[in-house]
Amino acid sequence: MNSRNAPVTAAVGGARPVRARHATSPRRRRRGSFVGVAALFLAPLLLIYAVYYLYAFGFLAKTSTTRSTLSFGDATDVGWENFRLVLTDEVFWRSVANNLLFAAVSIAVALTLGFFLAVVLSSGVRLRRFFYAVFLLPSLIPLSLFATVFGRMLETRDGAVNATLRTVGLGSLAQDWLGEEGPAYAALFVLLVYLIGLPIMYYTSDLATANTTILESALLDGANTRQMYRLILFPLLRNTHKTVILSVLLGSFRAFDVVFFSTKGDPGGRTGITGTYVYNAMLGEGRVGYASAAAVLVLVIALLVSLIHLLAQRRGR
Repeated sequence: MNSRNAPVTAAVGGARPVRARHATSPRRRRRGSFVGVAALFLAPLLLIYAVYYLYAFGFLAKTSTTRSTLSFGDATDVGWENFRLVLTDEVFWRSVANNLLFAAVSIAVALTLGFFLAVVLSSGVRLRRFFYAVFLLPSLIPLSLFATVFGRMLETRDGAVNATLRTVGLGSLAQDWLGEEGPAYAALFVLLVYLIGLPIMYYTSDLATANTTILESALLDGANTRQMYRLILFPLLRNTHKTVILSVLLGSFRAFDVVFFSTKGDPGGRTGITGTYVYNAMLGEGRVGYASAAAVLVLVIALLVSLIHLLAQRRGR
């Protein structure tokens, strides 16, 4: 009997389970040791997260069933009344719709313009480092500063946009950008388009590890530029598309800075999102319990959106 047939013979004779257990035991011990070391290093961070998030969630859940002000001294238990009021408020659902609308615009821009710019910059175009800096800069500076400057530029009387239009003889195009619904939405869309730096960075990182032999083969087969983009590069980066979609989608629920410091939700709260809705209820009206109920509902909606996205991803595999 040679050594090659030994495992087979041992298995037939009933000795295989014993040998397999002896062979895997050290591996299991090493895996258990690795998990223990990882847990030891992660424990302080997990403890901070647990204290911070669990306390915040507990505070919101408790406050959402009360009627209280910012003093928290006269809280009255109202049960599910705050949730009923939020769910029947038209402004709340418009805020949720605006969140989804801004997310859809950002995703469309990232998957088209962001993808195209990343491929062009990765192809070795001249001054690509300068263009990288131009596109990434808005994503690196505080959004509150960026949105405040943009909002000042759109002011009706002294804004830079209207002043420039009057200077070049196009004063008829000057208007109240933040006082009318259509221009206010357009201004926010421009802001979201300008925040395209992170999707470009995601695509650039994935392009650096892409298999270029596929592109060379396509060139040899006579593929033109449009076919290279549509049939090869875009499907090749599908994992990056998923990352971009999820990050932009969830980021739309944290776009408070962009909206509040640019349009402030005007005109009449029509461009507001869930972040500005909760802020106005909490600090503008002093309805802490109501604002907490709205925050809990926003959290549930964000989790549902994430779950739907994950299920769609799993089904697409």
